[in-house]
Amino acid sequence: MSRPLSQEFTKGFSKTNPVFVLLLGLCPTLAVTTTVSNAVGMAVAATFVLVGSNVIISLARDIIPPKVRIPCFIVVIATFVTIVELVMQAYAPPLYKSLGIFVPLIVVNCIILGRAEAFASKNSVGASTLDGLGMGVGFAWALLLLATVREVLGNGTFLGYQLVPGFRPALIMILPPGAFLSLGLMLGWINWRRMRRERRHAGRRTILDIRTRTGVGRAALRTDDGEIGR
Repeated sequence: MSRPLSQEFTKGFSKTNPVFVLLLGLCPTLAVTTTVSNAVGMAVAATFVLVGSNVIISLARDIIPPKVRIPCFIVVIATFVTIVELVMQAYAPPLYKSLGIFVPLIVVNCIILGRAEAFASKNSVGASTLDGLGMGVGFAWALLLLATVREVLGNGTFLGYQLVPGFRPALIMILPPGAFLSLGLMLGWINWRRMRRERRHAGRRTILDIRTRTGVGRAALRTDDGEIGR
């Protein structure tokens, strides 16, 4: 049974978030989140490539031979990455220089290739578009959350603007150890909340089962008493 189209869009926010749940695309996530501006640039680029490649692959899913589907997917993805790279070079040279090698490396981003193989090649254009957009937005908010923490604590700034005069930033937060530390703490907090929610739901189901069984037992006793009385 297929899920509603709205769920194809919203699933990337929490249930199948590419960074916090699926743990995909961690290389650019850790590398470019030193500043919020870098995170925004990478998020927009990855979302554009995700949506574009999903649409084209979904349109061509019936004519791509199964044995060469992965090379075909990579060619489609590389086309959109080239478009992003050329546009960024022309209109945002500082951002392109700041992101560096991680712009062309979008070609081999596991999120994009994974959605092409697992979803776009098996579903309609509409569903694939919403899937790519939802996954892109989920990737974007993960990048923005991590970049905000790292820039504020590591530089004392947000989008380059100083927040608190005299604040002494923790340099480690904009270095690789700070990236791993920040991501690890976020993953731990998210998993703790998920496990707590699952335990709460499991407890509620247990209580409902007990009440249901108790109600059935009482009904049986009432029936038996009535039969005995008669």
